[in-house]
Amino acid sequence: MANTDLLDQLRIDRSQRDQETPLRHWWVWMGGGLLLILLLLVAGGGWWSRETPVVRVAEVVAPIAGNSGAVLQANGYVTARRAATVSAQVTGRLVEVHVEEGEQVSKGQLLARLDDAQAQAALILAQAQEAATRASLGQYRAQAELAKLTWQRERQLVQRGLAPRQTLDQALANKQSTAAAWAGARDQIKIAIARRREAEVAYSYTFVRAPFAGVITDKAAQVGEIVSPFSAGGGFTRTGVATIVDMNSLEVDVDVNEAYLHRIFPGQQATAVLNAYPHWTIPAHVIAIVPTADKSKATVKVRVALEQKDPRILPDMGVRVNFLAAGVKTETPPKELLIPKDAVVRSGGHSLVFVVRKDGRVRLVAVALGHTYQGLQQVRTGLQVGNKVIRNPPSGLANGSRVRVISNSGQ
Repeated sequence: MANTDLLDQLRIDRSQRDQETPLRHWWVWMGGGLLLILLLLVAGGGWWSRETPVVRVAEVVAPIAGNSGAVLQANGYVTARRAATVSAQVTGRLVEVHVEEGEQVSKGQLLARLDDAQAQAALILAQAQEAATRASLGQYRAQAELAKLTWQRERQLVQRGLAPRQTLDQALANKQSTAAAWAGARDQIKIAIARRREAEVAYSYTFVRAPFAGVITDKAAQVGEIVSPFSAGGGFTRTGVATIVDMNSLEVDVDVNEAYLHRIFPGQQATAVLNAYPHWTIPAHVIAIVPTADKSKATVKVRVALEQKDPRILPDMGVRVNFLAAGVKTETPPKELLIPKDAVVRSGGHSLVFVVRKDGRVRLVAVALGHTYQGLQQVRTGLQVGNKVIRNPPSGLANGSRVRVISNSGQ
């Protein structure tokens, strides 16, 4: 091939280059557009973070009441005076369990049932034996009456000289024998009745019933398990079916230091505050001072009655009891609310707080303030319990602004 031909092959066709150039420009413009969108997103995220401030909030609460007039405070626990772990009176296998935790039961209600095949067979046998004994009793009675009539007739014949004395003696012996057999049959009836009643009791033991009305707090056994009133080694036998607590018998047991026992007396008014509900004051009074001391803790147990029944009160809850001075009545919880001091902002001589609404925006609320103590501010009007107020509101925050809450800050 000539050199001129080779040079022609290496030469670039201008028409082909002009066709490829727009395609290359299209890719360049697309890459630049994507980069611009990415920059706008980053900038937008920064703008959003700047426009949506992050705040910390605190919940509006009511102050703990019941401390005024208290001569002593002590901690204790809610206890039930009537609580029982119900078990079967005989050993057997559970075939039915009719209760669950939290269920309300009445006195005598069926909780569970054991396998009753053996007990039922024993009851049927005892009933049959009683029936047979009663049937034989009629026979013994008829024989005794016949022997008595025979003896009377023989006595008349002997008195008239128409029968020898020997026949009268035989009739008397027969009368006494049949009378004894009849008496024995009556005693057998009593034994048969006692055995039937015993079998009925044994059969009734296969039914586990509630000894009193209450609430099931623990279900300890399941269908198919062996239950027994006696503890067995190895842990394969349950000693209880369920635990029942009479919620009407709930009271508070408080350990009082013996050095302050002179401040407590039976019938004394008190208030109880559950740890789970620190803003709920329950009227109470002292039932009794248990006449024994714990030498390891130098305390004396005091029983306190709760004058309000409420489903929120549960056994073993922690509680603080305020024992009131003589003549002091249970207080009504104060109406003033508490918020952190750093939630209050002042503008134009007014006290304001920012309340976070459910939609994430804030509402500027004017409040009337009371006293301050221990970093808390008393609020008399403007707020409600449960409102969430912003602590240390950022500058520039306005009514209706959107905020992002990162965590609740306790008071």
